[in-house]
Amino acid sequence: MTVINYQPVSKFIRRYLVLAMKNLFCLSLLALFWRVCALYMLAVFLITANSYADTQEPTMVAIAFPSTSENVISRSTLRAVFGMRLNKWPADTPIKVFVMKDDAPEHGAFSKNILQVFPHQLRLAWDRQVFSGQEPISEQVTSTQEMLSKIASTPGRLAISK
Repeated sequence: MTVINYQPVSKFIRRYLVLAMKNLFCLSLLALFWRVCALYMLAVFLITANSYADTQEPTMVAIAFPSTSENVISRSTLRAVFGMRLNKWPADTPIKVFVMKDDAPEHGAFSKNILQVFPHQLRLAWDRQVFSGQEPISEQVTSTQEMLSKIASTPGRLAISK
C-alpha cells in the first residue's frame, strides 16, 4: 500500500492563502489611501470655492424707473437701448440712460459682462448720435447714489448698478 504525503500540498495552499491575505491587506490599505486623498482634495476644493464665492463682486443689474412697463429687460433690448437704437419704451415713454464715466470700473464691467460689448463701442455709438445733431440719450453720473436718486425721480430712466 502506498502512503501519499499531503503535507507539501497543504503547505503550498497555506503559503498561497497567507500571500493572498497579505496582498488583500495591502490592496485595502492602498484603496484607503486613495479614498483619504480624494476626500482631502474634495475638502480643499470646497474650501477654495467657498472663499472664492465670498470674494466675488456683486452682480450688475439694470434698474429702470418703477412705473416702466418692462419688468424684465432682455440683453438684446439693453444693447439696443445703450447702443442708441431704441429710444422709447413700448408705452411710448422716452428712454433716458444714466451711465457712469467711461473710466469707471462699473461701466467697463457692465459693458463687457452684461451687454457683451466693449466700452469704446458704446462711446462710438453715443458720439455718433451727438455729432449727427441729435440729443444725447445718455447722461453721465458720478456715483451710484446719484444714479439711484435720478432714476427714482424721473420716468423712463434706465441705468446700471451693483
